[in-house]
Amino acid sequence: MAVSHPIFSRLFARASVAMDQAGMAEHRARLVAGLRGRVVEVGAGNGRNLAHYPPGVTGVVAVEPEPRLRALARAAAPGARVPVTVVAGLAEALPVADGVADAVVLSLVLCSVPDQAVALGEARRVLRPGGELRFYEHVVAQTPGLRRAQRLADATLWPLFCAGCHTARDTVAAIRAAGFEVTALDRFRFPPTGLPAPASPHVLGTAIRA
Repeated sequence: MAVSHPIFSRLFARASVAMDQAGMAEHRARLVAGLRGRVVEVGAGNGRNLAHYPPGVTGVVAVEPEPRLRALARAAAPGARVPVTVVAGLAEALPVADGVADAVVLSLVLCSVPDQAVALGEARRVLRPGGELRFYEHVVAQTPGLRRAQRLADATLWPLFCAGCHTARDTVAAIRAAGFEVTALDRFRFPPTGLPAPASPHVLGTAIRA
């Protein structure tokens, strides 16, 4: 199923290059470091993670619903060190069989899915028992002032201009509630300098399917 955001997809494709140059590329590398076996990446966007997958990965199924971003991911796939198949699909209905993945990667996608619980349930479904969930997301702030700014942004124009993105989601709590055990978690601000913005608080972590 396609979810078309023609204006946002063009802006995101350009912005992702600048964000990688500002330090996001290092976060992407940390996100997938040490992975092995079969991987499902949910919301692969324009494929900026693909070049970072380590050789221990035997294959990546990269799921992306937005047509323009999916085409860019397909163009990026030959530059990966591992086999990559880019497919259409939604986070809430992954085109992947039960229990086939050794790892599921979520990267800047849980902010915009219509229902986090359903998307995380799908991630759990396709993971084998004991499989890893790797996640890199912007999340609800830990300070009251920025949380208020996030709620205001989410209630006004932010989701409209950012393809359904919400800044005030407690994504780590949602991951735990979906039946995952969080085993590693790093909280940080990105970009690391300048005034905090609604999407500045980030997390990068690992969780295990219980």
